[in-house]
Amino acid sequence: MQYLLPIGIGLLYALLMSLIREPHRRRFNAIMVAGAGAAYLSGGGFGPWELAFTALVTYVAYRGLDSWTFIGVGWLLHTAWDVVHHLQGSPLLPFAHDSSLGCAICDPVIALWCLLGGPTPRELLAAARAALRPPVREEQFR
Repeated sequence: MQYLLPIGIGLLYALLMSLIREPHRRRFNAIMVAGAGAAYLSGGGFGPWELAFTALVTYVAYRGLDSWTFIGVGWLLHTAWDVVHHLQGSPLLPFAHDSSLGCAICDPVIALWCLLGGPTPRELLAAARAALRPPVREEQFR
């Protein structure tokens, strides 16, 4: 359950965010990844590196205002930061020992959704159907 719940949270995040219409969805997600980049500032165990990481993610989030790819990259950067914090024993939530691990599992799910362009479930299903259709060959029409 420790590993499945974060995946479910990531899927729920994507589902709820897909209710926001574009272009607001992309911009809102850029703000969300910027906030996630600052999540460790108050209790992070890496001193000044916390500030450097926050500055990096802020830049990536700014670029994400116009690019789903940058938002996805921001979530992947946050995933790496979660892993480092988990290995060091400096969790995101001081009262929840494995919170950074959970975040490291959840964030790539969100990143994948962002790298796909932040699609709605309907757009995602349409793309999956199109990908599963067999290719049409010209010989079939002769």
